[in-house]
Amino acid sequence: MTQARRVIVSPNEVGVYHCVSRCVRRAYLCGFDSYSGKNYEHRRRWVRDRLKELSGLFGVEVFSYAVMSNHLHVVLRTRPDWADSWTNDQVAERWCRLFRGKEAIRAGRPYDEQKYNQVRNDAARIQLYRDRLKDVSWLMRCLNESLARRANAEDRCSGRFWEGRFKCQRLLDRGAILACMAYVDLNPVRARLADRLEESEFTSVFDRLMANRAEKRLGLLGNIERPTSVQQREIDKELKWKSEVQWLLPIDGAESPLTGIDEEYYFSLVEWTGKMIRKDKPGFIPAGIAGVLDRFDLDAASWAQNVQSYGTLFHRVAGSVDSILSQAKKTGQNWFRGMKSSQHLYRSKVPVVQSAVSQRQ
Repeated sequence: MTQARRVIVSPNEVGVYHCVSRCVRRAYLCGFDSYSGKNYEHRRRWVRDRLKELSGLFGVEVFSYAVMSNHLHVVLRTRPDWADSWTNDQVAERWCRLFRGKEAIRAGRPYDEQKYNQVRNDAARIQLYRDRLKDVSWLMRCLNESLARRANAEDRCSGRFWEGRFKCQRLLDRGAILACMAYVDLNPVRARLADRLEESEFTSVFDRLMANRAEKRLGLLGNIERPTSVQQREIDKELKWKSEVQWLLPIDGAESPLTGIDEEYYFSLVEWTGKMIRKDKPGFIPAGIAGVLDRFDLDAASWAQNVQSYGTLFHRVAGSVDSILSQAKKTGQNWFRGMKSSQHLYRSKVPVVQSAVSQRQ
């Protein structure tokens, strides 16, 4: 039975969520549609650009994303504490940038100044818009609605573009965040659309990898005192790649919950996991990778298998058994689906002792 979003999402509490939207049509959101013969690859950039824009307007941080042929994934952290600290003028400006209006768009202005002045002087509207700018549902609405309008206009049709409502799953601890990020970033590899991370375009791991390589190349190119025109083009190209990742939350940043993991380790982990998934066998996990997974209390031996099947392991929440039970109690629930799955993902095999829970698994 469908539950209210508030059971999972706490608008006034910092939380990490995995959101998925799926296209309802037979026709593709992105990619090549063999039936109609049309290529929709250009829409992948629509999704990323819009998500990047919204991340700068809403009180959210984006961990990872993936744009597939008929659906999209995004892992984000809500920051209601940010939204609560914004001044009334900042709230008004962000809202007006979000809904620019036809006149502002035609004039090439970032927002309608008349509307901005009306909003900033209306306390009730400011509070309403502040609440919406820290709401996951409003962020996904602004993402999906704009994409649907562009796609419908391009296809010269009308009607529903997405399935009913987006799927939302709360990630309760850093082990769940790491597993979900790897699952999202490996979508093209699991779907046999890419063999390597370097080929997995329009995923966060691709953006991070290219930015990492650009940083290293700029370190070499930066020593050239008077670059030639060819060298300058290379420098500009690497600077562009470096800027592509700035809207994503750094894996090893001060604000990241993945303490103990740096970017290079994450690349190695995801690359190794992808190889094991493609080979369809567990494989021997390198000691360096296994050590960090152990610190996250994740089962290193079955890590690749768990990431491959992550989409079916959990439902509304993902995390350790203790964290799931705690979240259920907090929301007035007796249980959440995924208790047994949690025991597969985590190293600590905590028995589920509550009969009411075990009967429902």
